[in-house]
Amino acid sequence: MIDSVLRMRGVARVYCAPSRARFAGIFALSRHLFSCRARAATDPDACVASGFVEAEAERITHEKRRLMSNTVFIDGQAGTTGLELAARLRAHDAIDLIEIDEASRKDPDARRSFFERADVTVLCLPDDAAREAATLTKNCRLLDASTAHRVHDDWVYGMPELCDASRQRIQTAERVSNPGCYPTGFILSVRPLIDAGWLSADIPLRLHAISGYSGGGNKLIDAFAGRGDGPYLTTPYGLTLEHKHVPEMRAYSGTASTPLFNPMVGHFYKGMLVHVPLFAKEFERKVTAEDVTKLLAERYADEPFVDVFPSAPIDFALDDGFLSPTVANGTNRIDLMVFGHDEQITIVTRYDNLGKGASGAAVQNLNLMIGLPETAGLA
Repeated sequence: MIDSVLRMRGVARVYCAPSRARFAGIFALSRHLFSCRARAATDPDACVASGFVEAEAERITHEKRRLMSNTVFIDGQAGTTGLELAARLRAHDAIDLIEIDEASRKDPDARRSFFERADVTVLCLPDDAAREAATLTKNCRLLDASTAHRVHDDWVYGMPELCDASRQRIQTAERVSNPGCYPTGFILSVRPLIDAGWLSADIPLRLHAISGYSGGGNKLIDAFAGRGDGPYLTTPYGLTLEHKHVPEMRAYSGTASTPLFNPMVGHFYKGMLVHVPLFAKEFERKVTAEDVTKLLAERYADEPFVDVFPSAPIDFALDDGFLSPTVANGTNRIDLMVFGHDEQITIVTRYDNLGKGASGAAVQNLNLMIGLPETAGLA
């Protein structure tokens, strides 16, 4: 943690001022412990017998751990994403979650002080509230989990797997937007095909997706949790074709047209599947499902959280002919599969909508922003 450079895929770790201050504090404490040990060597009866060195060593170790910690504040911790992220951060060995008391969580001055104390503040708020929160102070780094800033020119899009430059941009950014759940699967499915020239950016794309009902927040959770075995266990929505994730899909997938998006909510708490159907004749060259699998596998070969299934995944990916949306739950993993025949291909991604689709991706971005190993605290 106090090493001067951390190499991750050839990108040097970047330190902010608080990290340098911590380094100086740790160095001073280490010098003090060295002098204590030197004193014990010259006057062992006075020091060792009294437990002086042991007590100082314990105190200094505790203080060094405090100085080496990285602090994160969640503004909007009571929401679904905030609660999930808080649970992940409490289990993170290298991050200290600082929490505001209930009475102060809507007080702008109190929130501002937490923004400025933290190494990074995560905004887990509705879009309008996130925009307002982003103006509270300039003396902080922000990671926004809402939709508010995902296509904003002054914010870096927080998808490390997007392109070669993404990680360094996230590491050095003051403002990072966490990706949306549905766009994550769509972008990771089609961006490599467009980048490679296999799909023209002018080809209109479409996707179908189903998500666990936790993706709709507390209101939808309450609605679905009490449904029992009614007739609407899988419910299409967004039929105006103006879902708020669509601008993000277009902005970062490489497509030149607005994708046609058909989302559905399933009667399960979390987990999701995103399907991108394609016709073979839409490709710029003759390709098979195996070819697409190989391209995606090469693109994501070094990605710790992208698992590209081998060609013809039907035999082992399906459960009695069905593809489960919940297998990746509790992880930050995204399963990427390609199905098809000579005329049609479908690319499917499966992941936890509260994991890689939200709070897991947030931890991944926090690790990069703070300078920790990208996989720290994640499965």
